[in-house]
Amino acid sequence: MIQSLSHVLRNEMVAPSYGRIALACSGPFGRARPGQFVMLGFPGSIDPLLRRPFSIHRLAVDAGRVIGIELLYKTIGPATRRMAGLKPGDTVSLMGPLGSAFLIPSGTRCIYLAGGGVGVAPLAFLVERLRGLERPPAARLFLGGRSREELVCVEEFERLGVPVVLTTDDGSCGEQCLVTNPLEAAVRTEPPDLVLACGPKPMLACVLGIARAHGVPCQVSIETMMACGMGACLGCAVPGRRDPARYLHACLDGPVFDSAEIDL
Repeated sequence: MIQSLSHVLRNEMVAPSYGRIALACSGPFGRARPGQFVMLGFPGSIDPLLRRPFSIHRLAVDAGRVIGIELLYKTIGPATRRMAGLKPGDTVSLMGPLGSAFLIPSGTRCIYLAGGGVGVAPLAFLVERLRGLERPPAARLFLGGRSREELVCVEEFERLGVPVVLTTDDGSCGEQCLVTNPLEAAVRTEPPDLVLACGPKPMLACVLGIARAHGVPCQVSIETMMACGMGACLGCAVPGRRDPARYLHACLDGPVFDSAEIDL
C-alpha cells in the first residue's frame, strides 16, 4: 500500500449519472488485483474532508504498459460530483491498493457474476484478468439496476465474450425483476462452480442465500462507507458467520468475503 498524488489522464461520463476516470499511478497500483480498492481524496480540501473508497475498475494501459488505474463512480454526493468535474492534469490523492481480492480456485470452469449498479466495477477488472489465463473459465453476468441508465459497461462485457442477463426495476431494459431472480433460476438449473457478486447489501444477502441453498461456493464484495480504509475507525464492521460475536471489517478482512465468513 502506498499514498501518492495522481493526475487525471481522462474523465468521461458513461451514463447520465456514471463516470469513469483514469488516474496515472505506478508501483503497487500496477499489481492491483480484482476486488481491491483505493481511498481517494482531494489535496488541500476540507470539503469533502475524508477520503472515499472506490473499487478498482481496471488497470489503465498504454502500449502494453500499465500507467495507472480506472475507477467507475456514480455522482450521488459532494465527492463524486467533484470527481465528475475533474479534468486531465488535475490532481487527486490516492491510497492503495487496499483490501482482499476475488480468488478463483484452480479447476474452476464456470462462474456466475452478479452486479448491481456501480457494483459492476470490480467485475469488469476480474473478467479482463480471467481472459488473460491460458484456460479461462466460462463466465455469465447478471446485471441489475433501477432503470436502463443504471446498466453500465454492458458492451464491454459482451466484447469480452461474456453473456449478459439484464434486469431493471422499471422494466425499461431486460426483464422487470430483481437481478437475483434470473440468477437463482440459473443456479438451480445449471449450477456454476462459483458465484461472485458486488452490489448493495440487500442484493448480496439474497445472493448469499441462493448460493448457500444450492451448495455453490460464493464470494461477495461489500459496498460500504469507510472513513479510513485501514481499520482504524472500525466503521465498516460486518457480522461474522462463524462467530456472530466477532465482527469483521470490510477494509481489512474484505471487501471480498467468502460466503462462509459473513452473515448479511
